[in-house]
Amino acid sequence: MLSTLTKSDSETCKCQGCCPTPFLGLSVAQTPNPVTSAALSRYSFEVAMVSSVFKNCPFTNHESLPSLRQSYFDLINVFPQYAHTEQVDRIREHEYPHLSRYGHVCLDYIGHGLFSYSQQHVHIQPESVASMSTTSTPPLPPPHSAATEPPFFDISYKAVSLYYQLQYGGQESELEHKLQRRIMAFMNVSEDDYTMVFTANQSSAFKLLADNYPFQTNRNLVTVYDHKDEAVEMMIRTSTKKGARATSAEFLWPSLDINSAKFLKKVVSKKKKKKRGLFVFPVQSKMIGTRYSYLWMSIAQENGWHVLLDACALGAKHMETLGLSLFKPDFLVCSFYKVFGDNPSGFGCLFVKKSSASIFSDLSTSTSMGIVKIVPAKRPYQHSEDWSSASIETQSIVELHSDGIVQESCSLPTSSGQHEIDKTHEKTEHNAEQKASKIDSLGKSSEIFEKCTNETLELECGGLNQADSIGLITITARARVLINWLVNGLMKLQHPNSENGLPLVRLCGPKVKFYRGPAVSFNVFDWKGEKIDTLLVQKLAERNNISLGCGFLENIRFSDKNEEERVYASETRTSEKRVKGSNTKRDEPHCGISVVTATVGLLTNFEDVYRLWAFVSRFLDADFVEKEKWRYSALNQEIFEI
Repeated sequence: MLSTLTKSDSETCKCQGCCPTPFLGLSVAQTPNPVTSAALSRYSFEVAMVSSVFKNCPFTNHESLPSLRQSYFDLINVFPQYAHTEQVDRIREHEYPHLSRYGHVCLDYIGHGLFSYSQQHVHIQPESVASMSTTSTPPLPPPHSAATEPPFFDISYKAVSLYYQLQYGGQESELEHKLQRRIMAFMNVSEDDYTMVFTANQSSAFKLLADNYPFQTNRNLVTVYDHKDEAVEMMIRTSTKKGARATSAEFLWPSLDINSAKFLKKVVSKKKKKKRGLFVFPVQSKMIGTRYSYLWMSIAQENGWHVLLDACALGAKHMETLGLSLFKPDFLVCSFYKVFGDNPSGFGCLFVKKSSASIFSDLSTSTSMGIVKIVPAKRPYQHSEDWSSASIETQSIVELHSDGIVQESCSLPTSSGQHEIDKTHEKTEHNAEQKASKIDSLGKSSEIFEKCTNETLELECGGLNQADSIGLITITARARVLINWLVNGLMKLQHPNSENGLPLVRLCGPKVKFYRGPAVSFNVFDWKGEKIDTLLVQKLAERNNISLGCGFLENIRFSDKNEEERVYASETRTSEKRVKGSNTKRDEPHCGISVVTATVGLLTNFEDVYRLWAFVSRFLDADFVEKEKWRYSALNQEIFEI
């Protein structure tokens, strides 16, 4: 484990007189001007990362890469304070042992983990606690066994309108109440200012808001996304059906920064009292790592927009830097998953500012799809014959409404932003009495779930607690070093014998930068300069136990002066779906770039980013792809389609 090297190595650096400024190789402590000091710190970090970390470069052969151990020593010689983040390595080793023992590198999603792996394992198998007393880490079940074990909770869809939920609330269980309060505290959101609603995922939260927002009077929808996003597309489809005019910010190639001059015209209104609409703003891009200025929210609010802040791309504790007391968006969306590297399913959260809830009409009382409630998961010993005879399944709840209609809601462990909402099935009044009698035969289903809830009255969210204990400064500084090291390493890979120094990897968005998010998007090119299919890169990474994401960058404006870059990097996609009620086709091309994405999270360590770097370097071998295809064929497995 590299964490065992940190203490001695940091002491060595102190003896050599390294400065105490975190993650910088140059001391700026005596600089009189604070602004100059901050600017110099950023500059020093970027220069040190680019010029001092990789000395023997570029790398033209994957076999010439320095070892993991040597790379780590080279890193902390330049950034000695990285060794002081060993607290994260200890938490990972003891609370998430499956990551090291199974060798799985998880770089394909971002969010907030609720529980730790060891916490889940102990929760599921309490009888194993005694056997753990003599070991430092909990015993591991066989790989992939988590799919057969019950999670901490299930979600059940509720047949209720958003207006009713906000105005009157619901009959929250103690589990929901405790989980809600814990999440609001973690997100730094005041219960006095906001009401929180559980949703199935990010897409559900976006659609829920679009279904209920008064686009009939507030006609505009402006989004700020540099990539194709399922939740945003769902909101656009829903709003346009209600008569909204949907537009998007434009991003300039190759930096992919917002085209500020053009975007300002979309946001600023000449009529101060005019009702504008909904302004959807992510704090940062979850694909390329660009961070956007919070001032856009302020400008939008000053010009009559309702602001939806999408915080799904934020890492742990980053909400503490947002300053909600200063901006106070009307709506806020975030998502949570269960266990990092094991069970990414979870739920979304929609926060509605109480002073903004009045925009939802009481006439909109129709059932809103996507609102869920959190219910305790049933354990194997809870499935008795009485339960099965009453037709109450492991992941379902039967609800008896005041109007006599019984609704059965499916509870699926959906992943945030990845799955569509399953429709609930309403039973007729003819079946109401039959269902009600089955509930009564059990002594009321609510008592059963109350019993389950009582077992988890002391709600402990290990993942959130660990983030709190590590703190914002350490989390941010560690992620900054890891993502910039990865970006720098990818830029150092170059095809051999190329006259113009043909790079193996082309990055999209910011390069090495002090202020950048923990995500990077890139493409891999062969020795002929042709792009290797992103799905192929993703599949080959998966074979090496590395999980990467794939996405599509869009809303990009290519300059006429940069036509060569446009031809080199862009792809044209034409939608051939017919417009409803018309014989014409949507044939307007969308220019964009399909990319491979990697995201550094709270528990990512140096070995994770090194393994990704080493994997990508293997494409320097001109025969690497063909060798992998032959290997698959020899093993009688499915051959990749290029």
